[in-house]
Amino acid sequence: MLYSLVMKCSIQGCEIKKIVKGLGLLLSCVLIALGGCATGEVYRDPNMDFGAIRTVAVLPFSNLTRDNLAAERVRNVFINDLLSTGAVYVLPEGEVARGIATVDIQNPFSPSPQEIVKLGPIIKVEAVITGVVKEYGEVRSGTTSANLISVSLQMIETQTGKIVWTASTTKGGISIWDRLFGGGGQAMNDVTEKAVNDLINKLFK
Repeated sequence: MLYSLVMKCSIQGCEIKKIVKGLGLLLSCVLIALGGCATGEVYRDPNMDFGAIRTVAVLPFSNLTRDNLAAERVRNVFINDLLSTGAVYVLPEGEVARGIATVDIQNPFSPSPQEIVKLGPIIKVEAVITGVVKEYGEVRSGTTSANLISVSLQMIETQTGKIVWTASTTKGGISIWDRLFGGGGQAMNDVTEKAVNDLINKLFK
């Protein structure tokens, strides 16, 4: 009887150790995952008076993804959310397009400083914002999938054609919880909103 009791305690002790070890591994993974959430870098020109920027133009975004409409969708969300802050006035897309045509900008996704300087007085903006959508859509790892977005933006002062702010962000993707417990991640609209809000927060930080 004593032998059975000792063996039972030993087995239970091993099981407890396994549970504790598993929890420790899970906690480590969570900490690593949380550390990975801090994506994206920011540059702000220390000599730039951002308070003097009242009107901006958001040029068409470049699209490096397989989704042909990704850049247009992200640009629309960014324009709407930036306008809703009330911090700056965002020029309507039609006026931006007419300005691009007037200046005859060959590559509106990546205009030259000289083109920006010409564009500014025509559409009457203090700065323009250009962007690149690097990733947009579903990513897979084994049997797990989730939506992911990665965007980089830059603000260019129209008076000098100088880049005064840049930022990037990555949101969504397969989390540690998706890997452990399954799930399809967040909806693409939610992921896009989070990415755009992150970029706007970095702009006004």
